[in-house]
Amino acid sequence: MAVGRAERRAIRRPLVATRFAKDDTERVLDLLELVELAWHDCYDEVSPPEKAIDDILLVSQSEWPRLIAAARLAVVDHRDLKLQADALRQRDESS
Repeated sequence: MAVGRAERRAIRRPLVATRFAKDDTERVLDLLELVELAWHDCYDEVSPPEKAIDDILLVSQSEWPRLIAAARLAVVDHRDLKLQADALRQRDESS
């Protein structure tokens, strides 16, 4: 069964709320919706994989400038985003 944009937004809300201030949650979800639209234009897929959304949020490190850069990178070259996210995960695991 297909999941609509509103449902994806609702599913992502708790994850976003753990990484950003409560007042920023809806704005972050708005940006992720723009990523979906761009993703569709570039890849003809409705939405990026949830793993890519997780990578965007991780690479953002809860900072707006990094979030914007990660969102752009997800669309331009999601492989580079994955490399950045994997490096952060590896760093966290070795700490």
